[in-house]
Amino acid sequence: MDAVTHDRTIHGDGTAAGAWHEDAALAAVPPSDARALVPPGARLVIVAPHPDDEILACGGLLQLLAPGARPPLLVAVTDGEGSHPGSAAWPPERLRAERPHETLAALDCLGIDRPSLLRCGIADGGVRAREAALAQRLTNLLGPDDVVVTTWRYDGHPDHEATARACAAAAAVHGARLLEVPIWGWHWSTPADGAMPLALARKLPLPDAVLARKRAAMACFQSQVLPDASRAAEPVVPAHALDRILMPFELYFHEPARPF
Repeated sequence: MDAVTHDRTIHGDGTAAGAWHEDAALAAVPPSDARALVPPGARLVIVAPHPDDEILACGGLLQLLAPGARPPLLVAVTDGEGSHPGSAAWPPERLRAERPHETLAALDCLGIDRPSLLRCGIADGGVRAREAALAQRLTNLLGPDDVVVTTWRYDGHPDHEATARACAAAAAVHGARLLEVPIWGWHWSTPADGAMPLALARKLPLPDAVLARKRAAMACFQSQVLPDASRAAEPVVPAHALDRILMPFELYFHEPARPF
């Protein structure tokens, strides 16, 4: 993917959901389906920088994979303990304990078998410093039949971007398919700026019931979607951000050399 030189700072309310809903270029992205994204016999490997990224990125895909597909592997890069700096209600030790449990509750909410889970224990906010080690660990885990889903390498959050680069390095060693998903990219990018590599994208349409379960699963992350009264702070992932991310499809970017 070409380098994105736009300002990717995450601040303010970001681009309104309606702007993306009305974008003709996004509407024109070709659709795909779960079997095309994760072919029969392949293993889905989800590499989530923080707890909740696995649901935001591919909670729909997890539901739509055919029964009998190979059990997926979820790699939790961090435990998300840095999401509430200075909070009396959510100190790091509580977040470190609670956020992985929120992931398990969300997976149960999706009504799917829990995947195998590997927790890397890298410090929240510190993935870039451990990027090479993460890439090596992923290289040791992956094989050529894996489909790796992670966050976009230009997503704006440093942990998201470092995780994607590590995944790209590891997937390249094995020739595994790599799919990247924008999460905070919807926030800092706009339809007019052309930052999203839509020529390398496919949309996975989500039936209403699948999208509803995905939204319900995100409600399990109470640490992220509820206000923090101890800081008089809005949720880390406020309602308008969920509206922007939880569209009736999931968007997947593929490597230029690995078309669908």
